[in-house]
Amino acid sequence: MVTLAELAEDPHPHLAELRASAPVVWLPALGGWMVTGRALAVEVMRDAATYTVDDPRFTTAQVVGPSMLSLDGPEHARHRDPFVAPFRPRAVHAAFAPAVAREAGRLLDALAPQGAAELRRDFAGPLAAVVMAEVLGLTGVPVPAILAWYDAIVRAVDRLTHGEDAGAEGPAAYTALRTAVAGTLDAGAADSLLVRAAADGRLGPAELASNAAVLLFGGIETTEAMIANALLHILTEPAVVPELLADEALLDNAVEESLRLEPGAAVVDRYATRDADLAGVRVRAGDLVTVSLAGANRDPEVFADPDRFDVRRPNTRLQLAFAHGPHYCVGAHLARLEAKVALRACLERLPELRLDPQRPSAPRGLVFRKPPTLAVRWRS
Repeated sequence: MVTLAELAEDPHPHLAELRASAPVVWLPALGGWMVTGRALAVEVMRDAATYTVDDPRFTTAQVVGPSMLSLDGPEHARHRDPFVAPFRPRAVHAAFAPAVAREAGRLLDALAPQGAAELRRDFAGPLAAVVMAEVLGLTGVPVPAILAWYDAIVRAVDRLTHGEDAGAEGPAAYTALRTAVAGTLDAGAADSLLVRAAADGRLGPAELASNAAVLLFGGIETTEAMIANALLHILTEPAVVPELLADEALLDNAVEESLRLEPGAAVVDRYATRDADLAGVRVRAGDLVTVSLAGANRDPEVFADPDRFDVRRPNTRLQLAFAHGPHYCVGAHLARLEAKVALRACLERLPELRLDPQRPSAPRGLVFRKPPTLAVRWRS
């Protein structure tokens, strides 16, 4: 049976085998059920009454407390609703498109003369951190500090997922973030998403901090992974670059196809609230049900030749990288905007951009998947 190490290294052949054997499989390594097909993944993620996130075992909540990510029903709505309107497509483009373009340009101005870089940590991560700091109103906090908090929270969640102790690093990072959130609320900047959410009146300071942690965590993780994975996929097939630069719609589709092929979050966890029949399997109340977004996105019943990166795939927007149902990622439109702006900027500003053959890398991670490094070269 597949191990957690195998799922972290290269899950896709193992997920294909699991999907071929049964739509829902008990994995001893997880101590729960795994869903690998798209239709069943959608079914589970839609049915929050039967398959909930609101469980003491939910790893992110163990690090940052209850938030929109770890609650369901009316409590989920109370935590999520104050943040919805600012993340709608028109609001995102109006508020953040200039800032994203400006920051991408600033980062590339510094990198362009070098002729080589590691773009995950030199570009994708800092871009996502700066944008999320601006969104939340944490503009007085140094970007390296924000990235350090985010790294610590990710590591704590990852350790819990592997059945290990979270350690002290993640909670310490969250304490520092709460202090920064309190400062933002005290400053009362009108353009801060946190200040506007506080004015809504439904969330107290501790709840605002928990949701800020989730937004920061998701906003950096999702966007950094999107940019790094998409650059890796595109530069593996460099012949498509001129076509992507010439066709805005094709670039959009390439972003979606990269999300399909390698979602930044590979799995989402749910917990059965009652006994249920799931594709002929008897799930018991309390059972862990892990939805493999990576598996669902390569379901051959939906996506032809699912392991191939195809920028012209007609149905690639059926991918589930941002989940589905009530927990669909609230920041999905912002992440897409950042990824598209970042890709275009890199492909335009870095001539003959290519992967560094001396420093190969590939996505890895059990829960969060991206290349540990993305070494590239270009003509400076």
